[in-house]
Amino acid sequence: MGEFGTMQIAGRKPRSDAQRNRERLVAAAKEILGQGGPEASLEAVARRAGLGIGTLYRHFATRESLFLAVYASEVAQATETATELESAGDGLEALRAWIHGMVGLVETKRGLIGALSVAMTEEARARYSEVSAPLIVAMERLVARAQADGSVRADVTTQEIMSTVFALCYARQPDPGWKVQVLRIIDIFVDGLRPPMARGG
Repeated sequence: MGEFGTMQIAGRKPRSDAQRNRERLVAAAKEILGQGGPEASLEAVARRAGLGIGTLYRHFATRESLFLAVYASEVAQATETATELESAGDGLEALRAWIHGMVGLVETKRGLIGALSVAMTEEARARYSEVSAPLIVAMERLVARAQADGSVRADVTTQEIMSTVFALCYARQPDPGWKVQVLRIIDIFVDGLRPPMARGG
């Protein structure tokens, strides 16, 4: 079985410099690999982080482990943003802002998979599902809050919204105009989440 990320000996905290190096590599991988393209390579990631390729491989023995580390970092940021948006004014607009961020997460994920030629084995898929789980919880909180303030219709479920967002994101291959077009269609969809009376219907 393969390893994902860096395994730590029980009870031992990673050295601070090693942790900083890992964080620099994850940030560089998101920036370099998340956009894809011919310049996306592990060597470019190491250079951007100011580290050697050997250091990268010490932290991430496989391409899948690097992909999951970057993706987990993105999920953590998304859940933190959801918490901040829970206190925003209009529930629907908070949900819209978070969904816009999700489009960026999908963009990064697609770039990473392409650049790293990630093979989603059964083990990798299980780990990916585990890492993704907080996204559902975060959206559930935002949807519940928007339904409570009456800005989102009561008969729609979190799963329906999440499935629609992902379907719209993956409906076409990424190109220079992909993100703008997806965000426009998602805005039309989100507008339709308001109760009929709120839409003047």
